[in-house]
Amino acid sequence: MTPADTNDRKRWMALYVLCAGVLMIVLDMTVVNVALPSIQDDLGFSQSNLAWVINAYLIAFGGLLLLSGRIGDLIGHRKIFLIGLVIFTLASLLCAVAQTQEMLIGARFIQGAGGALTSAVVLGMIVTMFPEPKEQAKAIGVYGFVASAGGSIGLLAGGVLTDLINWHWIFFINIPVGVATAFLATRLIEARPGIGFEESADVIGAILLTAGLMLGVYTILEVEGNGWLSAETLALGAASLALIAAFVYRQSRIEHPLMPLRLFRSRNVSGSNVVQAFLVVGMFGMFFLGALYLQEILGYDPLEVGLAFLPATIVMGTMSLRVSQPLVMRFGGKNVLLASLVFICAGLLLFINTPVDGTYFVNVMPPMILLGIGAGMGFPALMTLAMSGATPSDAGLASGLVNTSAQVGGAIGLAVLATLASGRTENQIADGVSQAAALNSGFHLAYLVGAVLVAASFVIAAIVLQPVPAMAAHGGHGAPEGEGAPEQTPEIAYSEV
Repeated sequence: MTPADTNDRKRWMALYVLCAGVLMIVLDMTVVNVALPSIQDDLGFSQSNLAWVINAYLIAFGGLLLLSGRIGDLIGHRKIFLIGLVIFTLASLLCAVAQTQEMLIGARFIQGAGGALTSAVVLGMIVTMFPEPKEQAKAIGVYGFVASAGGSIGLLAGGVLTDLINWHWIFFINIPVGVATAFLATRLIEARPGIGFEESADVIGAILLTAGLMLGVYTILEVEGNGWLSAETLALGAASLALIAAFVYRQSRIEHPLMPLRLFRSRNVSGSNVVQAFLVVGMFGMFFLGALYLQEILGYDPLEVGLAFLPATIVMGTMSLRVSQPLVMRFGGKNVLLASLVFICAGLLLFINTPVDGTYFVNVMPPMILLGIGAGMGFPALMTLAMSGATPSDAGLASGLVNTSAQVGGAIGLAVLATLASGRTENQIADGVSQAAALNSGFHLAYLVGAVLVAASFVIAAIVLQPVPAMAAHGGHGAPEGEGAPEQTPEIAYSEV
């Protein structure tokens, strides 16, 4: 085996290590959902306090993603990835041995912070390791599968571990995975230096950004209890927006900003993140409300819910790992994304026909297959477009932005869909409709709104996004011979919005 072959094999092994870390983070977002009843019984949570097992994680995770990505650019991506893994693994141990509500909630917050550090820089590391267009498309396909299908795998894993052992093991399982991933990362992933922290040590900016995002995520998570137009929601929402606005203003005025705003002038970077924010609303609608339909209307237990999502996961994996990369290379990321959005929208519209007495193979599996095809094709193409405007020095920021738009967009979308669904259900019950039919009617409204937002993302993608010549990688990589790629500046190639 030649040195070149050895180096190439090492890169692909490094990719699988990165994806193992991401899978552990993604799994943890949904694996806990299945175990919540057991956690509630064991630790004596009230219904309102139980939500904080999820919320504590999401606040830290969503609030720190963007900052984590930028710090990775400054001090080195591998270093931030490893720090995040250590924090996440230790916090998982604390969660696993928690005997009180306070200990579990606190450990979940720390776990969310570790998850943000770990996952924020991965996509940036991938596009740096795989600058050649064909390899990059394939690598992003692997990452796209892990990022999009990990949630449904989490439902299955949570059901198995909770049913066969107990809820503590949904956290214990992270420990050997985290240790092995960290060990392999130090052996396989090159430690590239960052651009330097000295010139960008904007502590005030970091505080403004983190406080603004955390407060925003908290506000969204409390909407269901407080209402959209309550004084608390409006006040907290305004405070969150004011902090973020102050951060953006500061970045535009200081000489060495923590997050250079130049990145957001790229149509592909900005447009892809808006498209993703809309898209994940529809996916979250299917994922969470579809699981509720299976449990509360069709009477599935947690393990059966996980198994029900398995066909969609298999289809998603096949499309991401085998089909997406050749399609992107032949037709371009934008065209593949547009086609995928059609499949996802069709799947959501088909979900609107699910009856109270539905059967899995007739009413559930077909729309799940459509969604699996769409997500498997679409997310790798979307991530390629989102990273196409970033240089290596901004790759961590662009990667963190992709994760932030997905998490914050998903949190907002799920809050909106849950509010609309519960409102429709209450109105139906008031009109004398049965509990099951009223619940189902609420779910149908949420699916419809999700489909409308996915359709809107299609329009945005068609108008805003620009084809990337030969799927050129970030910044300094141009088109192949014979294709007239636009000239790029040493720092970044931008297409003005």
